[in-house]
Amino acid sequence: MAQGGKRDGAGRKSAFGGDKTVAMRVPEPLRPLLEGWLAEYRQLRSVRTADTEDIRTLSDTLSQLSLPLFASRVPAGSPVAADDLKEADIDLNAHLVSHPASTFMVTVKGDSMLNAGIHDGDLLIVDRALPARNGKVVVAVINGELTVKRLEKTADRLFLMPENPAYAPIEVPEDAALFIWGVVTNVIHPIS
Repeated sequence: MAQGGKRDGAGRKSAFGGDKTVAMRVPEPLRPLLEGWLAEYRQLRSVRTADTEDIRTLSDTLSQLSLPLFASRVPAGSPVAADDLKEADIDLNAHLVSHPASTFMVTVKGDSMLNAGIHDGDLLIVDRALPARNGKVVVAVINGELTVKRLEKTADRLFLMPENPAYAPIEVPEDAALFIWGVVTNVIHPIS
């Protein structure tokens, strides 16, 4: 009688609906979050109906952050009575990112965009899905060099404009290798 070898149906059954699994080390603080997500994933995978369209991605689970939004606006002029009424929660991702699959962040180096409110060390949220229109602040690569500038188009010329008088505009000649990475939608910087 033969022993050993592969037998159909033998071995431990997958808890993931037939998907192959791998062992992986994860940071201890993420363990409860990942275990919860995996339990939800297993449950949704076991239900083969139209409801499975509701599966959230792991990146959605990891990046959700809702902060309270208060009904009162904060005056930048004369102070007014404080209002404790919380209006809603706001998810920063939904508020700051319109096209998640096409959006990235980049850190600014330099001060050529100071008058646009962009400082050295700021984080820029950049959307590749938006068209690079005249007057928009863009992240661009010109002749292999990365820059953030305001796009200015005239009838026959193209410029990358700084927002600091200490810097000269960059005229983009017709033979230049110009690639627009995306349009800057938001700037994140600390208040000192």
